[in-house]
This record gives sequence, structure tokens and C-alpha cells, in this order.
Amino acid sequence: MSNVQLKHKSEILKAEEEILQAMKNADVSKLSILLHDDLLFSIPNGQTITKAMDLETYSSGNMKIRDIKVSNQDIRHIEDTAVVSMNLEMKGSYFDYVIDGMYKVIRVWKLMDSQWKVIAGSSTQIEENI
Repeated sequence: MSNVQLKHKSEILKAEEEILQAMKNADVSKLSILLHDDLLFSIPNGQTITKAMDLETYSSGNMKIRDIKVSNQDIRHIEDTAVVSMNLEMKGSYFDYVIDGMYKVIRVWKLMDSQWKVIAGSSTQIEENI
């Protein structure tokens, strides 16, 4: 792995920590920095959401995360793009839906003007930590 790839991997690990903390704290200003304006993200119910939709669910209090834990994280670096696959054990709520389980999450990060931003992703509930 080249020095640039090592640097980028370190930056992605930091960005992942920041986004998880921002999700848990409903920190809309931090999420706004980390999410690209043209983000598309597929959530477990099959709906595709945008950055504006995601920020609205946090700012309105409709998305609340009490606990979040990462496992099986895998980062693939492809030039100025990184794909992160992980399992997230989450507890919280999304509108009236209780969140209490394991989710397979994929996030695609792109380096833009020296800032890593999430450009796409998906989340699917899984039965166990695979």
C-alpha cells in the first residue's frame, strides 16, 4: 500500500468515526459537511433518500440513535474514492419504527477539494454479524 493510500485510509477511518458520532448526536451541521449534496442512500425499507431528506430526519428528531457499534469494517481504496463495508449494531428509532439490530452498511466516499464526502450508500438489516 502506498503512502497516499495509507494516508487516505487513515482519513477514511477518521471520517467514519465522525459520521457515526454525528449520527448518534444528531449533529446536522457535521453531517452536512460529510454528506455530498447529491448523495443517494438506500435505507432498509427500500426507500432512496437524499442529503436533504437525511438531514431533515435528524433535525426533526425523527431519527434517534441511542447506541451504535461497528464490526467487520472493510475499506477499499480506489484512487480518490473509498468504499467502506461494515456491520452496524444500532439501537434507536426512525419515526415510529424501532431500530434494534444488525445492519450491513456500505458507504462510498469521494475526495473532493481535500474533503472526504459520502456520495452513496445503502443499509440492509441482517440477522447476524456476517
